[in-house]
Amino acid sequence: MPDDNAIRVLLVDDQPMVGETVRRMLAEEPGVEFRFCPDPASAIDIANEFRPTVILQDLVMPEIDGLQLVKFYRANAATRETPLVVLSSKEEPTIKAKAFALGANDYLVKLPDKLEVIARVRYHSRGYIALLERNEAYRKLAETQRELVAELARAARYVQSLLPAPLTSGPVATNWKFVPSTQLAGDMFGYHWIDKKHIAVYLLDVSGHGVGSALLAVSAANVLSSNSLQGADPRDPGSVMTRLNDMFQMDRQDGKYFTIWYGVYKPAARALAYCNAGHPPALLYSDGTLQQLEADGPAVGMIPELPYETRTTHIAEGARLLVYSDGVFEIERGDGSMWQFADFLARIGPELTAGGDLLDRHLNFVRQMHVGDVLGDDFSMLDVRF
Repeated sequence: MPDDNAIRVLLVDDQPMVGETVRRMLAEEPGVEFRFCPDPASAIDIANEFRPTVILQDLVMPEIDGLQLVKFYRANAATRETPLVVLSSKEEPTIKAKAFALGANDYLVKLPDKLEVIARVRYHSRGYIALLERNEAYRKLAETQRELVAELARAARYVQSLLPAPLTSGPVATNWKFVPSTQLAGDMFGYHWIDKKHIAVYLLDVSGHGVGSALLAVSAANVLSSNSLQGADPRDPGSVMTRLNDMFQMDRQDGKYFTIWYGVYKPAARALAYCNAGHPPALLYSDGTLQQLEADGPAVGMIPELPYETRTTHIAEGARLLVYSDGVFEIERGDGSMWQFADFLARIGPELTAGGDLLDRHLNFVRQMHVGDVLGDDFSMLDVRF
């Protein structure tokens, strides 16, 4: 196997005297390997085996046109980018132009001075070796990226596997739609029975995207779903938010924070307690009225030792709750303008009274309005029916 760092010179010329002359020119040059090919019909095969860093090619040889051989080099995968210096017995502008047009890199009237031969050989070889090294670096980078994409895809499937199955029976029914803008998202949501009398519903959105945001989202969701917040009553949204804020301060989370809407429904009392930490307000549709369930608390992790308050609202029979991330309404349109929250409210009110799947309709609407195949932010929308 040839040394990848060596300069390898292949001379294709039917005259052995030329071959010997060039061999002597390069004999004392360190790091230079030389191969002479007197038979142009064997040039491609020898080049494939020798892997030259530069080819010196005579243009006038019996049985084969030198210019035709130039075309063969450029059609051959192993020599497509190998520097090619054509040798001619005289300076002929027309022949020179044809040689360059077919892919030659240089032109010499043979035989030039030894210093010029060595200079041209080293110059073209250095450029070619640098090209090979760059191509290999790109290949390794592409391979690493493919492996990373595969790993991220597996991680994304794992994150999405944590999302709960829809509830179809009991006092609460749920449905949801989740489309990440990247393979790993910063959105996470869930719902679970805290005890026989209380069910928790939440949706959080971590700043940024990627592995760090996904890990923080999963960590926070695991704490909520396991009811493992020491010092907090999971039935009291304000105490839950206060404790989350203590646990997930952004200076301990690589500068990341998250918004979250967290609610607890008590069917027997038809009461919904909730707290909002910097999140878009949940929308409660009841008796033909659309109510925004918002609060004044900042995002979790931004301000230490901050108490959050719990608010409550009555839930009428047949009421409907929408909890979502800002990716469902902050949409860049084709003209560069942004679709805003007010536009979302104006659209979603009538949609709540229409039949069919509201979540699918809104996702399709967003896809049609957004520029590009990948959404600009994670699309998370949770539909809760009481």
